[in-house]
Amino acid sequence: MRFAIVGSGAVGGYFGAKLARSGQTVTFIARGAHLTAIRERGLQIQSSMLGDFTLHAPADDDATRVGPVDVVLFTVKAYDNTNALKLLPPLMGPGSVVLTLQNGVDSVEEVAAAVGESRVLGGTTYVATALESPGVIVQTGVHRSIIFGEVFNERGRVTPRVQAIADVMAPADINVTTVADGRMPIWDKFVYLAPFSGFTGAARLPIGGIWTDPLVREMFYGAAKEIAALAAAEGVQISPDRFDRLAEYMDSIQPSTRSSLLIDLEMGKRIEVEALQGAAVRRAAKHGVPMPIITTLYSVLRPWAGGEPR
Repeated sequence: MRFAIVGSGAVGGYFGAKLARSGQTVTFIARGAHLTAIRERGLQIQSSMLGDFTLHAPADDDATRVGPVDVVLFTVKAYDNTNALKLLPPLMGPGSVVLTLQNGVDSVEEVAAAVGESRVLGGTTYVATALESPGVIVQTGVHRSIIFGEVFNERGRVTPRVQAIADVMAPADINVTTVADGRMPIWDKFVYLAPFSGFTGAARLPIGGIWTDPLVREMFYGAAKEIAALAAAEGVQISPDRFDRLAEYMDSIQPSTRSSLLIDLEMGKRIEVEALQGAAVRRAAKHGVPMPIITTLYSVLRPWAGGEPR
């Protein structure tokens, strides 16, 4: 199966390397120093628990030179979508699909606007990786899961194309799960991620610095319930045990855990506040769903959307 990775950083680069290592044909779409490093030295994956390896595969910054592929993994940061979505049409052939694993809930619609609903699959991923330097991805822990399915016209079943992609991912040592409705894992993650990124970002602290405060815990779960109410208004059913699993996870999470939004904030980079808290606030306004906690987090973080404000 031919893959193109649009967003070859910490997430896309990692999964693309796993796929290429297992024998799939993978081309990385990258730019700048990262592209140069991949071309000259290969893509290095460093994992103390799963083992290190270096992967040599084609890389380019021009999607037209790559041409049509079977599957595009779309994993860029959401704030780069204006430019990244333009890379998708040249990669489309008669049977091509785009599997978006971006954070937030807007991605499937934005990708569909670029390539058409019939080409879009949606899902989410749980993996702890970081782009340590150009061409070097470091994995902490062992999580490497992708959960995905149909998000538009064929919801309600695991389609043959979804199963075919999963059958390719599994031998690549990716913990893959197929679902009948790809919106469910997207919103399941959003219930957690919008509050987690919002609270850690607003407080400028890893989760351990705030989770021991009873008021913060109460407000965190309140924010998660706001997102769950929004999912219901959107016609999406989240997992019945979502809040039980959320409580178990939050009580066991490493105190030093930082959201990617907080990491970017500390580095003075752009942050995904518009794709996370902003998207929730805008959708809530359309449905008349009250969202006081998420709205407050959004208002605190919004000035930093483009990086450190001048």
